[in-house]
Amino acid sequence: MRPTALLAPLFLLAYGIARWIDGWDGDRHNGPAWDIGHVAFFIGMALFGLLAVQLRGSVPVRRRGVATAAAVAAVAGVASFLWVIAGDLYGDFPPLAGWLEVTGPALFGLGLLTLLGLLAAAGRVPLWSPLLFLAGYVSISVRLDLLPFAAATILVACLPLALPSREPAPV
Repeated sequence: MRPTALLAPLFLLAYGIARWIDGWDGDRHNGPAWDIGHVAFFIGMALFGLLAVQLRGSVPVRRRGVATAAAVAAVAGVASFLWVIAGDLYGDFPPLAGWLEVTGPALFGLGLLTLLGLLAAAGRVPLWSPLLFLAGYVSISVRLDLLPFAAATILVACLPLALPSREPAPV
């Protein structure tokens, strides 16, 4: 889980920086920064899906049902992100249904926030971890140009997951 907790937000940060660079000329799309950024976004989101599954296994057994639902929500949200990213990269890719474009990102954010909240309640991550994740995620919703800031905030939120744990793994 440690590498995933670092790599997922780092790839999101790479996307945010590439998106920012892509906009320097006043036009986004159809250029190397656009393509590199979207590939980084795709990889980062796939890693967030993996992280959600890994986090589920770190939640105490008594909360595993909620953790499973949260992981399923996060992975479903990741799938919708991946679909949209593929559509951005390949113009002839079929579009995602409009309601899924809205619901998917919400499921992703809610799922990961719930998993981090469960881990905070169990004392496995500090309380600021889910709060920072929420702040980073909400900032993306406020303005997409805040992606580098949001990714850095999410990276800090995930740092406790990347550090070696002194606790034994849950059964």
